[in-house]
Amino acid sequence: MLLCLALLLTACGNGDGDDPESAIATPTPGPTSAVQECEDRTPPAPATEETLDGEPEVEVPDGAPPCKLVIQDIKEGTGAEAEEGATVTVQYVGVSWSTSEQFDASWDRGEPSTFPLSGVIPGWQEGIPGMKVGGRRQLIIPPDLAYGPQGQGSIAPNETLVFVIDLLDVQ
Repeated sequence: MLLCLALLLTACGNGDGDDPESAIATPTPGPTSAVQECEDRTPPAPATEETLDGEPEVEVPDGAPPCKLVIQDIKEGTGAEAEEGATVTVQYVGVSWSTSEQFDASWDRGEPSTFPLSGVIPGWQEGIPGMKVGGRRQLIIPPDLAYGPQGQGSIAPNETLVFVIDLLDVQ
């Protein structure tokens, strides 16, 4: 028994704090708000569509949001493929996961939006490349790839975002 105690004390270090590798880790508490909770899961993909027929309805899946970027093709395009850093022309709708409320849509402005992928949130920078013109894709973007703890306008801090995006052109 003394041998076990001696081995345990040796493994834990001398406790003086000089050796950070031997310090005993204190568990950190988990997330405290529903917005911060997430699951390592992929929600069911939206129904596949044959055509892009007007503004899509965005449905937020039940449960806690996923912790990682989720990329789901609703309709696969057949045109040019968007590459990292490309300039794209899109129609899109954005919805907050926690409220299921729309916060932005190019459809509401009556015209598509054109911008370089290098100038948008990381979730778009990672989620649009590989998409082809004529396609519709849903992105579920966790806070760390969106606006994080600061939020943006009507987007709450640490909000998971759901976008449905139609890729119209790639330059």
